[in-house]
Amino acid sequence: MKPGSKYYPLFEHLQGCDQEGVTLTFAEIEALMGNSLPGSARKKRNWWSNRDSLKALQAGAWVSAGYQVQAVDLVQQTVTFKTFKATYNIQRKDGEITWDASSIKTLRAFQGLSQERFANELGVRRETVSEWENSKYEPDRSKCKLLSLLAKQANFPEPSADP
Repeated sequence: MKPGSKYYPLFEHLQGCDQEGVTLTFAEIEALMGNSLPGSARKKRNWWSNRDSLKALQAGAWVSAGYQVQAVDLVQQTVTFKTFKATYNIQRKDGEITWDASSIKTLRAFQGLSQERFANELGVRRETVSEWENSKYEPDRSKCKLLSLLAKQANFPEPSADP
């Protein structure tokens, strides 16, 4: 979430909350933002989804702050955000992370990157990341080493013992 973004004040507010759950009215969110929410936020529940997309800047505000939308009441015009804890099911072989679809997607999500930005970090196409994450292909040995380097730099959690 970049400073100057329309939804950055919501991100800051949620990031400063020390609560597991936070309920805000649409009016409170608008007051934080200093702007009106779009009409679709008042009419469409899916506007409040927790999707990982460059087009869903609003979701980036709460996801980046460590929250996800738990409930939306379009009649009462409230939204409840709840903190989430990611769980990691990372497999290792001979002490190294096995870079399969699940571990690649988990690393990308851990870093808070879209497929496009993650692909740029790795020097591959976005479609390649998608293919890895959908088990269509697996990364070659050099990309696995690069993934391991990125994971180490990001302090990505690893299992404490081999399975």
